Amino acid sequence: MARQERALRTRRLILEAAASVFDEFGYERATIGEVVARAGVTRGAVYFHFASKRELAQGVIEGQFEAEAVPERSCKLQEFVDTGMVVTHLVPIDPLVSAAVRLSVDQGADKQMGIDAAPGWISRLERLLVDAGERGELLPHVVPADTAGLMTASWVGVQLQSQRFTGRADLAVRVSTLYRHLMPSVAVPGVLACLDLAPDRGARVYAEMTAAREAAAGEVAGAAGPEGADADAG
Repeated sequence: MARQERALRTRRLILEAAASVFDEFGYERATIGEVVARAGVTRGAVYFHFASKRELAQGVIEGQFEAEAVPERSCKLQEFVDTGMVVTHLVPIDPLVSAAVRLSVDQGADKQMGIDAAPGWISRLERLLVDAGERGELLPHVVPADTAGLMTASWVGVQLQSQRFTGRADLAVRVSTLYRHLMPSVAVPGVLACLDLAPDRGARVYAEMTAAREAAAGEVAGAAGPEGADADAG
């Protein structure tokens, strides 16, 4: 078990190092050597977990989906918004998310290796929109797959503009503006009036997720405490 935990930690360390390299240099200019240097591991350790640069990039793409989903809401369109706003919040602070965004618009990664995060996000958003439709939250003309694709493409475009003009300093404001323009064409009026589309929505939801995760970890530790104490006593 200890060996497995060390392997998982090493893999995460390598992925985070690879993410920083891809985010800085792009796919074509990134090198395994730079990943090795930043991770502080041997080349053999990298190749033990990832056989190629392509597998590293794919690991970065998939790594962003390993995090827990946003909290469930009674309103599925609020979950739809929250998903995009939490990603927006994470881009400047989570290397995997930031690198995945870079790889998604990197033509070298896409054309040569077929590496793209967009299908994963489109699928996740489409499922939320399907659920929203079943609850009567969508206007009659809305096609979930079309709206999910449009939202993903628009979010990427807004991110690129924010990165170019302000170094992503205004990303949350720009994405909030995107939702304020998009959601009236998606949500029925009663639902639209209740949606929280504020620029700080992602930060608040992520804080909620962090608190829930820490509380769950505390409960696990508390449950294991007496058992550990009994073992020590024995």
